[in-house]
Amino acid sequence: MSNVKIDNLHIAGTACTPEVDFRFDIHRLSLKGESYPENAAAFYSRIISETREYLAGLTPDERVEVHVALVYFNSSSTKMLFGFFEELNQAALCGMRVELYWYHDREDDTIEEFGQELHIDFPEIGFHDIALD
Repeated sequence: MSNVKIDNLHIAGTACTPEVDFRFDIHRLSLKGESYPENAAAFYSRIISETREYLAGLTPDERVEVHVALVYFNSSSTKMLFGFFEELNQAALCGMRVELYWYHDREDDTIEEFGQELHIDFPEIGFHDIALD
């Protein structure tokens, strides 16, 4: 890793925003909960920019784990999530090993299908579909 030290990012979840637990020091990024903030661009802009800065400081052989357990997200969050995954896909294109663990309720076809769409749209990211009971 480069000399750039980026602090871990933790944002407590609320009724309409996910918990963000980005432990950059151990290469584990987690999003959990619901995502329908009033202003998705404002909420996700810091997440995306700090992720971009973190990824820029890694060497190509690093491994990053991304754990996403969102039970609901609205269309504006979807757009921002695609921006987040695009950053990860670009890092994977540069040789980093990015592993996405996509958690969803076994009965929730919408969240499951969104994960499958991510797998298609961002093929450089290793995809792990995890259905929960």
